[in-house]
Amino acid sequence: MAAQNTAFAKEVRKALIDKDMGMKDLAKAVSDKTGLFCDSNYLYHIFRGDRNPPKIIEAINEILGLEVKP
Repeated sequence: MAAQNTAFAKEVRKALIDKDMGMKDLAKAVSDKTGLFCDSNYLYHIFRGDRNPPKIIEAINEILGLEVKP
């Protein structure tokens, strides 16, 4: 059975398409902005709802111009 993405994940993926960015681009931008570790695997866990790191989620929203909560 495939993993279920949250509504947050869907909005982020739409914004990535609109900005012509990939997951690796987002992970690097989040790491650069926060100084915290972030890679595409970590983002996957956030999008599934397994993790809920406030600073990284805030950075994702700022980078992509979103106001979405996981």
